[in-house]
Amino acid sequence: MLTTLFAFLTKALHMILGIGMPQNFPPPLSDGEEKEYFLCSEQGDEEARQKLILHNLRLVSHIVRKYYSSAKNPEDLVSIGTIGLIKAVDTFNIHNGARFATYAAKCIQNEILMHFRSQKKLSAEVSINETIDVDRDGNPLTYIDVVCSEEDIAEEIDRKITTDKMLQCIDRLLTPREKQILMMRYGLGGIRARTQREIAQALGISRSYVSRIEKSALATLKEALK
Repeated sequence: MLTTLFAFLTKALHMILGIGMPQNFPPPLSDGEEKEYFLCSEQGDEEARQKLILHNLRLVSHIVRKYYSSAKNPEDLVSIGTIGLIKAVDTFNIHNGARFATYAAKCIQNEILMHFRSQKKLSAEVSINETIDVDRDGNPLTYIDVVCSEEDIAEEIDRKITTDKMLQCIDRLLTPREKQILMMRYGLGGIRARTQREIAQALGISRSYVSRIEKSALATLKEALK
């Protein structure tokens, strides 16, 4: 029911605005505009919330065209992806330093994946290897192709968000010595990962001291990432 309603609303919005083609979508917001609208939306400004949704519809269209161009009903997937976009707008925290486009892409992907999974559950007799469409070269596209490949993409985006947040926490919360030891210990910043003993020798301190600093730094990061 919810999907059908959003499908109708999305198609109506496209017709009213004349945005049936990607080039006709409202342009993306600048970083400054996006931040301003999110701050206003936090205060209950519905117009700001609608602006954030409208100006990010291009992202939904891009994901559907890039990853689901061979699907039977791409318009329905745009509607379903729009639900994910709305959830992203309503749950995004502008204060955590992450990029909204990255977060929204994950939400859109997840919403589309849930749609495919629900289709499989509703039709128990349908095999995950059943052909649901063909690609441009005539090769069969199965449920397992869509679900597996897009799940990997969603996980990759999730890891990227976590990694970016982790690096921000390292820079903001740790002392120079804690940061140095973690960078060396886990090979961050392109350097070679080292053992605690190697770090102790390089810095001229005891291995037990390295261990204490590492544990303290990891505890700080774990608390920050909760």
